Amino acid sequence: MRAFGRWLLWLLLAGVALQLAFLGRIAFMAWADPHSTAFQRSEAFRVARESVQGDSTWRWKQQWVPMGQISPHLQRAVIASEDAGFVDHGGVDWDAIQTAWQKNERRQAQAEQRAARNPARPGREPRIVGGSTITQQLAKNLLLSGERQLLRKGQELVLTLMLEAVLSKQRILEIYLNSVEWGEGVFGAEAAAQHYFRKPASRLTPYEAARLAVMLPSPRFFETRQGSAYLARRTGTIVARMGAVALP
Repeated sequence: MRAFGRWLLWLLLAGVALQLAFLGRIAFMAWADPHSTAFQRSEAFRVARESVQGDSTWRWKQQWVPMGQISPHLQRAVIASEDAGFVDHGGVDWDAIQTAWQKNERRQAQAEQRAARNPARPGREPRIVGGSTITQQLAKNLLLSGERQLLRKGQELVLTLMLEAVLSKQRILEIYLNSVEWGEGVFGAEAAAQHYFRKPASRLTPYEAARLAVMLPSPRFFETRQGSAYLARRTGTIVARMGAVALP
């Protein structure tokens, strides 16, 4: 029994040490730009491995730019598209999570009804709607692996609260915009603006900014479907919403 207690104590101390290490890294980012994220390193390894195997051509684009060199149009577009309550919430938007849960339940029920009416032609799996905030997405991509486990989701929540407690909203958005994926090997606003529009991120128009923002949930998918009707329609919706977005 004593041995079990000692093991439990060591596990507890290891957990505390891990959280302190995460907190130290986040505090460091208050003034130092991160060189890469956990997601980027994972993607770099995958792309390099596939390139060596002949499955793809090596391509990697990223250039960190300060917030002053990222168009306010893009800042507003990303908030409007990804996290409308970004300025006001404390890292987690519980209302958005509940809404996403209800939408997913509705879509699953509709898919089951279609399958029951026509069992010979099973339809596509319903698209899952997420309720993650910009801060949650940053926590996941910045410091965690891509595994979907309950323990990892718990760690994501802790990191989200740390980010909100230590960094300003503007800094969180700046890191997010400089590190988020916008296509195969394309990371950050500057690389995305150059890749899709051949111009710096500072010169993006409202329409161009909205188009980039709409790509974010599935950047690799939309990278090869630039003529998508959904992409054009959703871009128009985001442009209409951008005027009401307050920047941090």
